[in-house]
Amino acid sequence: MTTGTTTTAGESPLFGPESQFRAFFDDPRWALAMIRATVLEAAHPQIGAALADNSTFVTHPWRRLRNTFLSMRRMFDTDPAVREREAARLNRLHARMSGSDSSGRAYDAMDRAARAWVVATLFESAVTMCRLSGQPLDHDTMERMYAEYRVFLAALDGDAGELPEDLNDFWRYFDRVVEDDLENTEAARVILYRLFDHLPAPALLDGMPTLWAAGRAVVGPLLGAITVASLPEPYRRKAGLPEMPGTPTLMQGAYLAAGLTRFLPEGWINAETIIETLSLSPDSDDPRARTVTALRARMRRASALLRLITPLSGDTVPAPVPATSTAPEGGRRSAEEFFRQVLDQTGDGHLDWPDLAAMARELATRLDLDEPEETRLYDAFATWWRELQAALDTDGDGRVSADEYATAVPSLAGPALIRVAEVLFDATDKDRSGTIDADEYRTLFRTAFHRDLITTDATYGRSAFVGDFLSFMSGRRTNTPYDPLLSNA
Repeated sequence: MTTGTTTTAGESPLFGPESQFRAFFDDPRWALAMIRATVLEAAHPQIGAALADNSTFVTHPWRRLRNTFLSMRRMFDTDPAVREREAARLNRLHARMSGSDSSGRAYDAMDRAARAWVVATLFESAVTMCRLSGQPLDHDTMERMYAEYRVFLAALDGDAGELPEDLNDFWRYFDRVVEDDLENTEAARVILYRLFDHLPAPALLDGMPTLWAAGRAVVGPLLGAITVASLPEPYRRKAGLPEMPGTPTLMQGAYLAAGLTRFLPEGWINAETIIETLSLSPDSDDPRARTVTALRARMRRASALLRLITPLSGDTVPAPVPATSTAPEGGRRSAEEFFRQVLDQTGDGHLDWPDLAAMARELATRLDLDEPEETRLYDAFATWWRELQAALDTDGDGRVSADEYATAVPSLAGPALIRVAEVLFDATDKDRSGTIDADEYRTLFRTAFHRDLITTDATYGRSAFVGDFLSFMSGRRTNTPYDPLLSNA
């Protein structure tokens, strides 16, 4: 497979920190461009159906953001082995996503035309981002960047044949897909309206619902309006998306303001650090945790002040909800809470295979499992799903509702779930000693669960590990080390 890593004299390499694509990673404009690109992706019927059925971007948007960012970092790494490993992981992930949409049309996440459209939206949105912020790309830079995106597609599909070779032909291809193929899909509507209106707080703001709700009430509609105004006019017209008066000016101002950050000293904005900090638990032993804890304390005071002055303005702000992270260790959670926070990963109100597949996908991603271990994990979750379906699906519709789960109040810790825990144990027991030592245990929770634990030097046996995992997954406890992985947004 040709990866196009060579460059001529004076040109930037296609991979690594000097590439055109990597230059955007720490650019605040890229956040706006990514939202826009995601809407255009979701408007494609095949991609939209796959997102609606399998994605956790509504219930766990911050987790999805982190995973997407890290994946793109790997795909443009200077080491070809890193790129190939990530491409193989993405292909295994997508190969497990197929089905049919609400109209009965089949979708397949491995469809080459659909995958090409994902890459096309990223490239076109990057070009549009630069234009809207008053820094349009010159033709040579645009050509080099387009070559990078075609190489990205080739790394996934084996070649980039689904995207035109010539840049001028690309613009004709893009306009044709917008005119002929895009639709006002459910996934696109969810991103534009539901996601911004119901965006859950990141871990940094967990426990301060009043402050978060107030900020979201202002920022959410603005992001939605900016995104709609930036979409291609033919799609806005076809989808019936209203353009409010003044939104083009608002959109231009947002991109221009974000573009001004180029005058900041180099290194002041680091996207990876920001994303990691947003998901950092205050009880972590990460050096940044002290800063986060102090910031959370100030935010709580601001939230309390906001609750005091809110009645004077006549607005209604939701009452604070106790955060999971502040619940007593070992405290029980209700069946409804467990169903919503842990089991219903896709947020559609039901438990079915895509929910458990999302759990397996998240664990495999965090642990960076190789193909054999990843397959064992998915097989274990698939067996668990069949076990749950047989026990809880009383009406035979192929899925488990919140009522069916709450009525049965079963113990979920059956043989299949035990197998899931054993697969995780084996993935952690790197030296195959049959026990997890303190270093392996800490590595597991730092890598997979984004949390540090203070442990003794004693070993952690298989039965203790399995018992702890089952205690969490059967819904009996809150505030376990597993909450940051499967419960938090």
